[in-house]
Amino acid sequence: MLSIGTLALALLAPGVTVEIATLIKNSGAEVAVAFRTLDGRDELLIQADEVFHAASTMKVLVLVELFRQARAGQLSLDDRIPVVNQFHSIVDGSPFTLDTGDDSDAEVYRQIGKTMTYRDLADAMITVSSNFATNLIIEHLGAKNIQQTTDALGATGMHVLRGVQDDKAFQPGRHHYTTPRARNQHQQPIPEGQPSASSPRDEKAAMPSPLVGDGVP
Repeated sequence: MLSIGTLALALLAPGVTVEIATLIKNSGAEVAVAFRTLDGRDELLIQADEVFHAASTMKVLVLVELFRQARAGQLSLDDRIPVVNQFHSIVDGSPFTLDTGDDSDAEVYRQIGKTMTYRDLADAMITVSSNFATNLIIEHLGAKNIQQTTDALGATGMHVLRGVQDDKAFQPGRHHYTTPRARNQHQQPIPEGQPSASSPRDEKAAMPSPLVGDGVP
């Protein structure tokens, strides 16, 4: 695996695309690459429009929409919402619940019957990848609004259709997906300092630092 720093330097060397493509081929894995330096001078795209299951990377899209609505005055990150473990499938509206055994965080489950702030839910969603916190936020923001903001950022290859663990929707393939190009595009406004397109700088700075662990949850 090449580190980002190594890859950035490698982009300046001739034949690097061929070398990386050879490594990918020899790995036997399904791999795509979308890399762009922050100054925009160098990029590397290999099968960048291949479609992959988005998994928990979609939670970043939820966070961006949360910050957008906060910036627009539609809500405050300190607003409190009820913690209720019941959601509805996009297939037929039938109710489903989440199980702490299938989640990465038990703390939100201990708050059932109480209320939590958007700020605390966002913290759980991003730092420990809480599915329960994610679904609670999506219920209030609206999946269509999340998708609309994602499209406005130019990341039309990323799709958020629903909350997490809607098994009835997952089976027929109605799940979150992304292309590497879209994932890369969605991140561009953040380091380039365009909070109007993503998140208010002051709110972003107020979020707790991620937990230190073995990797991205």
